[in-house]
Amino acid sequence: MPLSLMKRKVGKTAISVSEIGVGGAQFGNLYQRMSDQQAYDIMAYWIKQGVTLFDTAPYYGFGLSEIRVGEFLRQYGLQDDVILSTKAGRLLYPVSLVDEQIARHGFYSHLAFEPQFDYSYDGIMRSYFDSQSRMQDKSADILLVHDIGQVTHCQYHELYLKQLLSGGLRALQELKQAGDIRAFGLGVNEIEICEQLLDLCEPDCLLLAGRYTLLEQAALKTLFPRCIQQGVSIMAGGIYNSGILASYGQSSKNTDNELAYYNYQPANEPIKRKVKALHHVCLEYDVPMAAAALQFVLAHPAICAALPGSADISQAQQTLQHYQMLIPSAFWQDLKYQGLLDEEAPVPLPLSGNISRTLN
Repeated sequence: MPLSLMKRKVGKTAISVSEIGVGGAQFGNLYQRMSDQQAYDIMAYWIKQGVTLFDTAPYYGFGLSEIRVGEFLRQYGLQDDVILSTKAGRLLYPVSLVDEQIARHGFYSHLAFEPQFDYSYDGIMRSYFDSQSRMQDKSADILLVHDIGQVTHCQYHELYLKQLLSGGLRALQELKQAGDIRAFGLGVNEIEICEQLLDLCEPDCLLLAGRYTLLEQAALKTLFPRCIQQGVSIMAGGIYNSGILASYGQSSKNTDNELAYYNYQPANEPIKRKVKALHHVCLEYDVPMAAAALQFVLAHPAICAALPGSADISQAQQTLQHYQMLIPSAFWQDLKYQGLLDEEAPVPLPLSGNISRTLN
């Protein structure tokens, strides 16, 4: 069954995207290798299911993900049929030969480049045109400022924010005004920088990774209401919080979650305890936690799409099954009763695993 398409208004341009989008980090060989053909097969599977949103970034495999996405779209003649999101904020600089058997920043890539942050006018412009070249002249529909924020940059945050405010934003606005891109925004995993930039510019959308999930809903309080008020669409990334919501209890090796990751690092004890509590409720209602995680984020009216990654076809097929799964309303009520979900968090309609919304 094809996924239902949803519509959202991004700036002055209505962009129609599927509720499930294709996250492109795995196509950059994040944490494990895949061949070009394996990447193409995953993309082809999602296209057949009705997916129209692809998200990638120069950082993913140091160009590898963008190259694979661009080649797939060219081979299948889909360059005009897919809404493509990529990112800017890092430039790739050539380095000496690399060992693709060793992960760099988590990516097993043979491409001999090293990323460096640059949010300046020239940096954003160069990043955009470099991405266009890697994707075989397929222009991004959506361009997102990647990983700006205090938590990411620590003592260098003010420096990089100044770069963005004094030049990078102007580059994004010019690209949109010229019709090179249709929308721009942020691709981050920090709530605070989203709220700060909403005061300083008019982004069309935000890709928020890991900050609105079964595990945490702080974005409910201030960010999401502001986004709805200002007409800013949210793409939800990191919906499994770096894997812990998808992997817990899947094998005897990680039943106690010793190997699970949260926020790109080993999970601490409070996180493990909450995941264990969520897992118990999931077992009681026979609901896979990954299915609950996916459907939960899609229930919020500010969110236009979720971007789960797929390391292989079986994961993609499982994600589709989770999307279509019928989850009883009592399950969500129980989570709230036990204090595992914020009382104000929207939940899926009763026995509904396929939700369509329009954001205006």
